[in-house]
Amino acid sequence: MAERIMYVQLKTGHATDRGPAWIARVRFSKTWSTAYVHGRTLRRATSLVDANFYDVETNEEFWVSGPKRDQSDGRYGNTPPEVDPDVRDEYEAFLRGAVLPGREQG
Repeated sequence: MAERIMYVQLKTGHATDRGPAWIARVRFSKTWSTAYVHGRTLRRATSLVDANFYDVETNEEFWVSGPKRDQSDGRYGNTPPEVDPDVRDEYEAFLRGAVLPGREQG
């Protein structure tokens, strides 16, 4: 399973880009259509307006994307994310210019 450090934001129940957000380690299925983060199983969705994944158990919608060095990660606004402790060192190195693990080839 592929793993990436990603920006993840809960969209359901919150105004545009006001939901809680995290920088977290996300595991992806072989086809990249399923993501696993924080004990949740998220499926890729193409028909949602403000989200690209949904939780298979709760139907909550999420935006999942690669983090940006300028920290403008939200689609329409910028809610500061909580950085998971297990990715903090790698994320901070990324902000200083290092390549994220798993992204060495682009």
